[in-house]
Amino acid sequence: MSAAAGTLKYLTSSVGRKYIMAVTGLLWSGFVLSHMLGNLLIFVSAESYNRYAHALISNPLIYVAEAALVVTLALHAYNGISLWLRNQRTKPSQYAVAPTRVKGASLASKSMAYSGSIVLVFIILHLVTFKYGANYTAVYGGVEMRDLHRLVLEVFRVPAYVAWYFVCMVLVGVHLFHGFSSSFQTLGLNHPRYNGLLKAAGTFYGVVVAAGFIVQPLYVFFFAR
Repeated sequence: MSAAAGTLKYLTSSVGRKYIMAVTGLLWSGFVLSHMLGNLLIFVSAESYNRYAHALISNPLIYVAEAALVVTLALHAYNGISLWLRNQRTKPSQYAVAPTRVKGASLASKSMAYSGSIVLVFIILHLVTFKYGANYTAVYGGVEMRDLHRLVLEVFRVPAYVAWYFVCMVLVGVHLFHGFSSSFQTLGLNHPRYNGLLKAAGTFYGVVVAAGFIVQPLYVFFFAR
């Protein structure tokens, strides 16, 4: 068997797919954190918010970054669905006794496929709403740029969208809560001495990211004018 064939066989195995899930999940975890921090500029000023967005989209490397995000998201979703389907086919009979306590899977773990699917739908709709939404413009220091701040205010003043966004960000937090720690365990950092710390880090990370995203629509809906 050639090296390429061996690598392909490994990557399509259950273990290989879990490694791909772990790596792509951590890459997206880093992205959502940076995206959340950028969103917090809405508390500074419209100019800061728009200048930040303009700096991102005017950077030539944005196309490379976007392509990488699309590829990693596709790999993460595809392998996640494949593993879930494989588990469904091999799960024990409905008459088998389900494990409890330590051996039982957590609610976050059991719901990963569902929370991930909803988050995937959210990402697509989020791109449609903001990246390809209304193109208002603003001028700062003689430079014309997209007024994304105005669009954000417009969208987050719609109660239904705020509610949808809130629910999805809670699911993002749940997904990160389990995925963040389990990714490190999959990549080899799996030891009784560290597992508790990893779970705590996953919980903290999920809560911080979800809360950071949620405060933006709540601020706009209740306070921004």
